[in-house]
Amino acid sequence: MTFPEYSTLFEDIIHTDTPRPPYDNPQYLDYVKLNWSRMNRWFKTGRLLDEMVTLIRQIDQPQHWIVITEPWCGDASHSIPFFEMMARENPLITLSYELRDAPPFRIEQYLTNGTRSIPKLIIRDAHGSDLATWGPRPQDCQTLYQALKAEKASFDMVKVQLQNWYNANKGLDIQKELIGLLSPVIIPR
Repeated sequence: MTFPEYSTLFEDIIHTDTPRPPYDNPQYLDYVKLNWSRMNRWFKTGRLLDEMVTLIRQIDQPQHWIVITEPWCGDASHSIPFFEMMARENPLITLSYELRDAPPFRIEQYLTNGTRSIPKLIIRDAHGSDLATWGPRPQDCQTLYQALKAEKASFDMVKVQLQNWYNANKGLDIQKELIGLLSPVIIPR
């Protein structure tokens, strides 16, 4: 699906009187509303690094970027706006979205430590070969997440700590990690 279709999915979940599972659970519905707000905030305040813009504009062959996600995913609400901003810098990039929990279930081919963690960004060339993958979150944020899990932090504590990390980082690590992944592909050494 395209980003407008993904956005419509969000809005349909938020505005329907009888949301489908899992959004019939008030906690999931609250996550979606919060994620919608976060995503839109990043579209207003997020900025691409000059180095990222320069690199993206150097792509001279078609690429297909696939994001595996779900509207309830908090990490996705912080990364998707940056993926969108990047893709908009070069018409050779086609960006599409797939739901983790719906066909084609592509996440099964891109597990993270054996889990179906999202978001997952898959960058492919025009022939469908993978050039790079990224996700589910920036490495420093993942390290924080793993430390909190090891401490057996409550779910609410984990949510707050990760949110604080994303707010302070302002999308910098997502971009730096993608620069590292894309540079060898775009500018062969």
